[in-house]
Amino acid sequence: MPSAPTSLLHRFDGFFQISARGSTYGREIRGGVVTFFTMAYILVLNPIILGGAEDVNGDRLSFPQLLTVTAVVAAVMTVLMGLTANIPLALAAGLGINAVVAYQIAPRMTWPDAMGLVVIEGLILCVLSGTGLREAVMNAIPAALKQAIGVGIGLFIALIGFVDAGFTVGAAGSPPLNLGGTGELHGWPVLVFVAGLLLTLALLARRVRGAILISIALTTLLALVINAAADVPDTAWGLTIPELPDDPVASPDFGLLGDFSLFGAFGEVSAVTVVLTVFTLFLTDFFDTMGTAVAVTSEAGLLDERGRVPRLGRLLFVDGLAAAVGGAASGSSNTSYIESAAGVGEGARTGLANVVTGALFALALFFAPLAAMVPSQAAAPALVAVGFLMMVQVARIDWSDQAIAIPAFLTISVMPFTYSITNGIGAGFVSYVLLKVVLGRARELNWLLWGTAGLFVIYFAINPIEQLFGVS
Repeated sequence: MPSAPTSLLHRFDGFFQISARGSTYGREIRGGVVTFFTMAYILVLNPIILGGAEDVNGDRLSFPQLLTVTAVVAAVMTVLMGLTANIPLALAAGLGINAVVAYQIAPRMTWPDAMGLVVIEGLILCVLSGTGLREAVMNAIPAALKQAIGVGIGLFIALIGFVDAGFTVGAAGSPPLNLGGTGELHGWPVLVFVAGLLLTLALLARRVRGAILISIALTTLLALVINAAADVPDTAWGLTIPELPDDPVASPDFGLLGDFSLFGAFGEVSAVTVVLTVFTLFLTDFFDTMGTAVAVTSEAGLLDERGRVPRLGRLLFVDGLAAAVGGAASGSSNTSYIESAAGVGEGARTGLANVVTGALFALALFFAPLAAMVPSQAAAPALVAVGFLMMVQVARIDWSDQAIAIPAFLTISVMPFTYSITNGIGAGFVSYVLLKVVLGRARELNWLLWGTAGLFVIYFAINPIEQLFGVS
């Protein structure tokens, strides 16, 4: 008769399908840890973005309270995704969306009203997920475009890694991107990133188990030593400084939870402004998640024979719920994170990795100073390495058929060049429908493809539409 611990492990294995998916407990745990450290920056960055803006009354949100709600919502929704969808796809406050909330929406209304619009947008996503429409749109995407989305996201997250580490820096003149900003690398932090990247690639080439996690740990240790031994300005490291904190424990402040007004925005701005604002948030959330889910599950080898994501309905519903919960917590919309691919690269294949990631976000509520000890230069090499791993899908695209090759190219290129998953998917959809019509193959398009392409036309033309209706 098996012992109680053995029986419990057997049940966990069956529930998460660990063995069935060719994984192990060790891989899931390592994958969950890696995912956390590649996205832990959000604990600092989300409070900086939201806390750095003022609402229409000149009020600012509290940094400690923002850090708390960022960690709480990420922990709860990441675990929920793991338990319901059984996908190694972590969630947290969405970058880009939080900037829209902070710098475009909040200046027009109060913070509670702005967060209320995020809740409305999330509820719409939940309704569409519950009716199956969101899943139907996702399943209607041609297989080649799904592969292009994965490749584009691979390039996109590699660029994120290079930019976060300071290896690639935007320049005011020409070229728009440059090595270190001036054509050469500057300072110790960037050299730490280079060392970490070379170590990561070497470990991957040697097929060392835990390669990405080992690299993050050793590169963080190197950063700690260099920061202590050399005279490195704190600003050179970016958001997180590699130094041991005086007090590793911090008390969470839950003051922002529930501080939102569902319909308050209608009393602050016109109904047209509300509709266009919610539409922009909705479309970004809708298609960012679509691209992320396809890319991560494809990299994990979880897509079925028809290229569909398993338990897609549950995945999309939890993602929509995360948007609403993020708004209700005044932490902005929460969404699926492409950094989850780093955990997949470490071997994660099930929702158990999400439980690990969520648990670490929960611990960060009390040990935020320790979570902030890992600099972006130590985590960024994982993103670049995973970008390489995701590039292999480019070989599956039929480049001889221009009706799919051109949309695939636009999808792949627009994502990193505009720093947006949604923009890349939109370029792919619109060009795919256009070329089918031009080539006399419009019969191959179903109404979902037509409708989605139409929505993207509105999305790309949102500024002229706002001017047409006098929205400032």
